[in-house]
Amino acid sequence: MTPVTPRVFVSHLSGVPVFDPNGDQVGRVRDLVAMLRVGGRPPRLLGMVVEVVSRRRIFLPMTRVTGVESGQVITTGVVNMRRFEQRPTERLVLGEFLDRRVRLVETDEEVTILDVAIQQLPARRDWEIDKYFVRKGRGGALRRKGETLTVEWSAVKGFSLEEHGQGAESLVATFERLRPADVANALHHLTPKRRAEVAAALDDDRLADVLEELPEDDQVEIIGKLQEERAADVLEAMDPDDAADLLSELPEEDKERLLTLMRPGDAADVRRLLSYEERTAGGLMTTEPVILRPDATVADALARVRQSDLSPALAAQVYVCRSPDETPTGKYLGTVHFQRLLRDPPFTLVSSLLDSDLVPLPPDTPLSVVTSYLAAYNLVSVPVVDESGSLLGAVTVDDVLDHLLPDDWRETDFHGQEGVLRGR
Repeated sequence: MTPVTPRVFVSHLSGVPVFDPNGDQVGRVRDLVAMLRVGGRPPRLLGMVVEVVSRRRIFLPMTRVTGVESGQVITTGVVNMRRFEQRPTERLVLGEFLDRRVRLVETDEEVTILDVAIQQLPARRDWEIDKYFVRKGRGGALRRKGETLTVEWSAVKGFSLEEHGQGAESLVATFERLRPADVANALHHLTPKRRAEVAAALDDDRLADVLEELPEDDQVEIIGKLQEERAADVLEAMDPDDAADLLSELPEEDKERLLTLMRPGDAADVRRLLSYEERTAGGLMTTEPVILRPDATVADALARVRQSDLSPALAAQVYVCRSPDETPTGKYLGTVHFQRLLRDPPFTLVSSLLDSDLVPLPPDTPLSVVTSYLAAYNLVSVPVVDESGSLLGAVTVDDVLDHLLPDDWRETDFHGQEGVLRGR
């Protein structure tokens, strides 16, 4: 039986404190941000507008919210302090939904929205608008007359995107159902003006995923049209190796300016990758493989590889290293493959399961050798280690394929979608 997650009415969230995992207050909730969707789907909750101590209002994505409890919101502790700016596809729930007059689908009777209920989808981190608390008749929240009732989101009309045609808002809502590669395909065929509008409307994480799938010319065009602070945020959300590839295409002064705007830790990873030749293991690798210490268990490893934001290639193995466990790590000890994790008891230490027979590659290994290595040993990822034995990162098979395929391979239409969403 699917567990039922608690329903929260947004009026109860207004002004509640937001805490990081250590119990320190980050700020207070001032509004919630939702996106309308096409195809009869409920509006999706993107995040919260949080007012921090300096009275600056910032955006907190729901993916960084770990708990919505009575009287408080708990975050992962990772907060972007850039000032919140509402995008064309976004709706403020408290500011735009409440006190809005809409109609009931069944009777066409006019009602006023007094409150909105949100609910987290079972087994996922996504939140959606679930129900509306409404009052029949004309008048706002201060009017006391009229029957009040709670209705399903689908029982109310007035939030549809279908009538908007091929505007940027409708395109973004339609793109939500597509994989990043398919969104990139559709985006590539839009006019530069419409492409810039859609890119501006996508949230940072989604735009980062799409940029990673676009040809270099499109990447440079889009990143060049974003405000510099937002461009830096999107680069932070990209995989470090993809961000490095994009930055390497920019003029030196633009590249340095964006690196300066990025968070120091993210910028350090990208700078390190930029120091290697492009077609080498160092230039191809990601600096964020799954890394565990020797005292971690199989249960710990399986919890890590279950993370939804990991690519299949990175989730196929974990790398065991001595502290520190962020690249560059302490001494690299070996690899544990996913299949081995499935065969052993959860309490088993990963250090007892190491595959240490295969020699890791140095960062200056040329692409041809990396390719042969992956093929010879039937691997989807290979560790990259420096002279001192520290793990620097891992090269995955998808990154190798990116450099082996023809330059125009992204033009291929795999699902007959070259004619989809060619708005002008």
